[in-house]
Amino acid sequence: MQRIVDKINELFANGTVDRVLGWKVGEFSYDRTPYVFTKEGGLDGFAYDSFCANNLSKYLIAESRKEGKVLVLLKPCDTYSYNQLVAENRIKTENVYTVSIPCKGKVDVEKLKAMGMTGITDIVENGEELTVTTLYGDEKVNRCDVLCEKCLACQKTAKECDEAIEGEAYEKPHKDRFATVEELEAMSPEERFAFWRKELSKCIRCNACRNVCPACSYIKCVFDNDNSGIASKANTDEFQENMFHIIRAFHVAGRCTDCGECSRVCPQGIPLHLLNRKFIKEINELYGEYQAGDNTESRGPLTSFTKEDCEPSIVYEKGGK
Repeated sequence: MQRIVDKINELFANGTVDRVLGWKVGEFSYDRTPYVFTKEGGLDGFAYDSFCANNLSKYLIAESRKEGKVLVLLKPCDTYSYNQLVAENRIKTENVYTVSIPCKGKVDVEKLKAMGMTGITDIVENGEELTVTTLYGDEKVNRCDVLCEKCLACQKTAKECDEAIEGEAYEKPHKDRFATVEELEAMSPEERFAFWRKELSKCIRCNACRNVCPACSYIKCVFDNDNSGIASKANTDEFQENMFHIIRAFHVAGRCTDCGECSRVCPQGIPLHLLNRKFIKEINELYGEYQAGDNTESRGPLTSFTKEDCEPSIVYEKGGK
């Protein structure tokens, strides 16, 4: 972390930026929250460690429209979300200075709780081992066993930024990100419906998934439309539960970078990333391998046309299987 702090102070000192978008320690030692540090206010509370899972790119939509230049710290996976937002003209790049930072995967505290660790007061990282202090004593756990779901299948390397801070070599987990999608595809329609009804019935319409998603960047969402009849209301039936998440998945199709933030922030633990990965898998199979946010120039497969595009009959036949 010290190299990152040194770089921030250097850019403050030479006048390149006047503020930095990073992470701040929250109420607990393992809490991290996005925060804008200013040159005048200093870096009190700044942190970068295994708990800084938040994707900061979306905050630049508003932050880049303010006076001065903001430095943003981007993990490798975040650089894709940044590029996608730039491609969609959602970020004023002239007001942003990007620095890519190393990442060895982020820890999911909810996984620790699922292991039965309650009353967590502190988590200390020592290499690949975590010492978890609880009200009932200390427990040790392998860091790799409690990584965020989005980190288990991440093979992303940082895209080009204004500067890069290199880290130690890291052997990433090699979980097949489409494995669970294929398991769902192998189910009968009735089994799949039952799976998603069970998951989506947990939804409390807190909108955390929508609010954190870099691809959901409109000023006013259709679900905030007073004329829709469901604006900011809790689900009252199965149809509304299904409609909210399925419409959202269609909305980000071809634009989702698979950052996994939707599932990470869901307080009900709904695996929303599986809906997005289903779309990504279908797009790869029908239109060729495509990674949203790989650059800022190319148009997505669903917003461009080539003579090599699959015919509607192929899509219909595939969907009928």
